[in-house]
Amino acid sequence: MIQQPVISDSNRLRLFAGSANRPLAQEVARYLGIDLGPMIRKRFADGELYVQIQESIRGADVYLLQPCCNPVNDNLMELMILIDACRRASARQITAVIPYYGYARADRKTAGRESITAKLVANLIVKAGANKVLAMDLHSAQIQGYFDIPLDHVYGSPVLIDYLARKELSDLVVVSPDVGGVARARAFAKKLNDAPLAIIDKRRQAHNVAEVMNVIGDVKGKTAVLVDDMIDTAGTLLEGGKLLKKEGASKIYACATHPVFSGPAASRLSSGVFEEVIVTNTIPIPEEKQFEQLTVLSGASLLGEAIWRIHEDTSVSSMFR
Repeated sequence: MIQQPVISDSNRLRLFAGSANRPLAQEVARYLGIDLGPMIRKRFADGELYVQIQESIRGADVYLLQPCCNPVNDNLMELMILIDACRRASARQITAVIPYYGYARADRKTAGRESITAKLVANLIVKAGANKVLAMDLHSAQIQGYFDIPLDHVYGSPVLIDYLARKELSDLVVVSPDVGGVARARAFAKKLNDAPLAIIDKRRQAHNVAEVMNVIGDVKGKTAVLVDDMIDTAGTLLEGGKLLKKEGASKIYACATHPVFSGPAASRLSSGVFEEVIVTNTIPIPEEKQFEQLTVLSGASLLGEAIWRIHEDTSVSSMFR
């Protein structure tokens, strides 16, 4: 159980939030026992963003919380403007706290003449003036190496695992929705009393379109927990859930850290395939995208604890041992 931190130099610690997810930022501030820093954010008539910090941050350690969720371009640009404003206000150190890292899916070249946007965004954040980055559940671990500054990477899985453990589900099997997510699912299963693992073999024909082929592992009569880092259009998850039902799974739960929920995601997830869809609040979910089976857990204590440990120069990785 994570305990409330005691900050040795709270006058030097400042937490500011962009507009992308202020409720999460307020929860993090409450966990740290501080107030969100005052700032002005407005938009000019042509759509340009304007940001002004409303207190002195000279010599302060500043943490800027801003997920790069929809609208991605606006939120990413706002983060860079915030970083630049703090740098010009003589902050001693600026840490970009990015609960959801946008543009992460293009993390390598799979064809000719395409951009590696995960690296491009890392370059932009560094050039804007960030000294450190705190990110949660990056789409791929290699993105950590795209930054030329220190990056601390935390996971949403402890929150999800604690919730599932309290439900005391019987005959549990953890399922990876694709081969690429096996490491994540294996670590998840290990924390759930070494639950067995299954893998869905699929062939992706285009972006956001998945064709499920077969299940590797035994799911018959078991409670299947599909684990992923994000849910976007939920096409992959829905097809995976249908296949698990066909293979004899008794109940199916879906877990993910980031509820991107684009397009038809809400209707797909509420179609009756899943007993429950469990996510964290790294991304705010509009009311029209919420549904009966949805459970949203808070990751504020994880982020708050990581911020405190970074500020106190103690280990962040030890949070997950």
